[in-house]
Amino acid sequence: MSESKASVTWQENKAFMGVSPSGHNVQIDADKEKGSSPMELVLLGLGGCASYDVVSILQKSRQDVTDVRCELTAKRAETVPAVYTDIHLHFVVTGQDIKDKQVEKAIHLSAEKYCSASRMLVAGGVNITHDFEVIAG
Repeated sequence: MSESKASVTWQENKAFMGVSPSGHNVQIDADKEKGSSPMELVLLGLGGCASYDVVSILQKSRQDVTDVRCELTAKRAETVPAVYTDIHLHFVVTGQDIKDKQVEKAIHLSAEKYCSASRMLVAGGVNITHDFEVIAG
């Protein structure tokens, strides 16, 4: 089992500076004035994890991908803790002669096997759905 170390230091009010295990700074702000809120970062983490998988799988399947965008829509519980209850990922894949079946397979593999963020959120009870569109270009 691998270990990661990170830190979060209070700056002022509801603002914090996070330092990732790889040494990158991330501005965190619950008021969303100086940075993203912690829950926004969870959502971005899921989108980044899934997007990386989709790009990687499509490239390995020799798809001529020029762009991938993941648009996330999320619903949160109305009571504390206001956890995510539902998250939808819409992938917009651009490239030449991209096969729908390959995109569908890449998204499925990410969701069911490779994306650690997705698997962790699903295990916590979050309903995660996916769809996609392919744009020639």
